[in-house]
Amino acid sequence: MKERALTLAREHGTPLFIIDHEVIRANYRTFKKHLPRVQAYYAVKANSNQEIVKTLFEEGASFDVASYNEFMQVYEYIRHFEEKDQDVYIWDKIIFSNTVKDRDTLRKIRRYKPLVTFDNEDELKKIKEHCDTAGVVLRLKVPDIGSQVEMSSKFGAEPGDARRLIGRAFDLGLVVEGLSFHVGSQCTTFDNYAAALDIAAQVLHDGRQKGYPVKIVDIGGGFPVPYDTRVPQFEKLAGIVTAECERLFPEDVELIAEPGRFMVATAAVLVAEIVGKARREGKIFYYINDGVYQTFSGVVYDHWIPNFHAFQSGPAEVCAVVGPTCDSFDKISLSEQLPADLQIGDYLYTENIGAYSIASSTRFNGFEGAKILHLNN
Repeated sequence: MKERALTLAREHGTPLFIIDHEVIRANYRTFKKHLPRVQAYYAVKANSNQEIVKTLFEEGASFDVASYNEFMQVYEYIRHFEEKDQDVYIWDKIIFSNTVKDRDTLRKIRRYKPLVTFDNEDELKKIKEHCDTAGVVLRLKVPDIGSQVEMSSKFGAEPGDARRLIGRAFDLGLVVEGLSFHVGSQCTTFDNYAAALDIAAQVLHDGRQKGYPVKIVDIGGGFPVPYDTRVPQFEKLAGIVTAECERLFPEDVELIAEPGRFMVATAAVLVAEIVGKARREGKIFYYINDGVYQTFSGVVYDHWIPNFHAFQSGPAEVCAVVGPTCDSFDKISLSEQLPADLQIGDYLYTENIGAYSIASSTRFNGFEGAKILHLNN
């Protein structure tokens, strides 16, 4: 891929964001192979590029959407279905996993009888008023310490409050279809999954004893991407999850998950051009034509640790790589081992940049961001 990326950059210009859809397919199939009982709902927020949605739709994936616009990205591929088939697809293959939805969105999706999440009573009342056709899923607060992006500070009901919220939903005439949780994005502490599954099992069994027919457990996302050799293998986590689910949940419980990063992170490479070079306080600064306001936005929003590689070899030293904007905040990395003799017009490439990158890119300072090139789509 290295040599091909260089050729493509010279042909198409930079910055160039190269997405290999065959990698996306392979990641989806790996997930299904090692977690065969779990229905995979791709978290569109990880990379909402329409071609990625199309590839995963064609693979048979389900979808986790956070907004009406993301919902419509998936709806594009079922628009031609008969109305009854649309309803079946939306019920079976789409979940609105954002626990707080605006009223207008709820009104728009009411006709589809969607599956939606909640974690508080005010959300339940809003769902009842504006989307009473929905099946609801209670999101639980679970341990997420050590994950790259922690979720529990903003989302999730306390497990001790779950029984009351489930009962309140049924009192309002809604049906609690299931429970969900999220152990945090890029979770490498596998004990978090075991603890979360145990919490969900306790709530599910308690609900069933009270006569509430809870039947879905959504184990969220967080499945780790091999950004480096220190990341524990997904296959090991899949074994833990499978064993715990077999132990904790009866066969009539439907298991679903919301992998996002896992599907797309390894599927993209970015090639950027060195547009400036300076030595500042003894350190070489390479200025490239992409930065934290564009494709490297994940450095800010996702706590992502970037990587840079040169296409040519040479004596290396610790260098800084910074973006093109006039904001001094636009420093991508201050400690990259790179050849010291790179020149303006040379290229750097970054691997495993498919998740939370172009999804949050901006046009700050008038920079357009990377051109997107699809391979094997």
